[in-house]
Amino acid sequence: MTTNESPLHLLNYVGGEWQGKDGDTFDIINPATSEVVGTMPLGTKEDVTAAIDAAERALGEWRELSAEERADYLEKFYDRIIERQDEIAQILTLENGKPIKEAKGEILYAASFIKWYAEEGKRVYGRTIPSKGPNQRIQVLKQPVGVVAAITPWNFPAAMITRKLAPALAAGCTFIVKPPKETPLTAVKIMECAEEAGIPRGVLNLVACKNKNFSETIHEDERVRKLTFTGSTEVGRLLMKQSAEQIKNISLELGGQAPLIVLDDADVETAVDQTIASKFRNAGQTCICANRIYVQEGIYDEYVSRLKEKVQELKVGNGLDEDVDIGPLINKDGYEKVVEHVKDAKEKGAEVVVGGEGKYDAPFYEPTLILDAKENMLCMTEETFGPVLPVQKVKSDEEAVRLANDTPFGLAAYYFTESMNRGTKIAEALDYGIIGWNHGAPSAAQAPFGGLKQSGLGREGGAEGIEPFLETKYLSIGIK
Repeated sequence: MTTNESPLHLLNYVGGEWQGKDGDTFDIINPATSEVVGTMPLGTKEDVTAAIDAAERALGEWRELSAEERADYLEKFYDRIIERQDEIAQILTLENGKPIKEAKGEILYAASFIKWYAEEGKRVYGRTIPSKGPNQRIQVLKQPVGVVAAITPWNFPAAMITRKLAPALAAGCTFIVKPPKETPLTAVKIMECAEEAGIPRGVLNLVACKNKNFSETIHEDERVRKLTFTGSTEVGRLLMKQSAEQIKNISLELGGQAPLIVLDDADVETAVDQTIASKFRNAGQTCICANRIYVQEGIYDEYVSRLKEKVQELKVGNGLDEDVDIGPLINKDGYEKVVEHVKDAKEKGAEVVVGGEGKYDAPFYEPTLILDAKENMLCMTEETFGPVLPVQKVKSDEEAVRLANDTPFGLAAYYFTESMNRGTKIAEALDYGIIGWNHGAPSAAQAPFGGLKQSGLGREGGAEGIEPFLETKYLSIGIK
């Protein structure tokens, strides 16, 4: 599909059926052009309940399959996504705006979770524990938690779904997802791949609807035993409160405020390249992108000089253009937040040395480099979620770590040093769940992803990522 083609008219997926042809719909807008690229049915509470019904019906048979049998389905699912990767990537760019090269990378990243958990599901082990006497045997069993509901964000509309559904399905759970209103089309294409892979009816369900209708329905229904959410800390806090009524199992991947530290013995070229890779992916609209930079004074001038050159080379434009590095922000609200942060920094004494303006019609914004940043600026205390890079000079390792940790969030952090001694100490001192040492792109299907403090609960990815979808059962056996 290109911008010259007709909009897509896609449907919700409930119980193996495509539904919603006759109800109310909503439009999906390309943020780069303001064109309508698709429509989706606006699901109701009744639709969410129907999805829960379908997931509950499918649960018994799905959980009784062997791990090998579920793995076979997931392998076929993976193959279908790989076969359709170019098509899905283009749809992702149309509704999200990110550069097509990033969209293609996201589809492969999304598929990697399905591949990983197809195998990891075979390694869900219980154990036998020595008992106190000869007439007792103790076993620990691992079993699926049950029906899982997921709420996913717009910034990674493919990967944030597969990072949840792959371990859920591998564990033997059934799954319902509410995609974001900004980017539901990619989610539907993922469901199409699942259907083509032969995944049984009701195992996977998708309902695009208002947040309130979804969250209220799943929290009122005792059959939904788990909620997994990626999004803002504010919404995560609300969902946590709602889950308390039924003591639902909950996983939260929430906001970040990632620091990036450059020590005076760092390899400057590596530090600059990895700063660019971390900060400007998806126009800075990622929860783990570097949001504030702390550079030791001995290397400050060299680092800033090279960073300035690299930032100036970045090209802003429509994500469908192959040579574009930075696409649009998702909407006008996101754009206005970036404008506010840059204005605040200027008013408080910072210097904008690159960018600082909307380059085209909103919501495009220039990649922006800010120097002389201070702790009291919005861009240093809040998640900007845009292509803005503020830099602050520091004197010591201790000052850098203190400033890095001075936040209620603890998702991701980065630092650059060639010293094993300094690097080891900093890794242990940083209060973050994900840390990149001389590396700005730490995400991988085989590694645990998640934060400390107000950045969430639980982990996604790696061996740890399947545990939230499992219950532990202790069996004490008396024998003669």
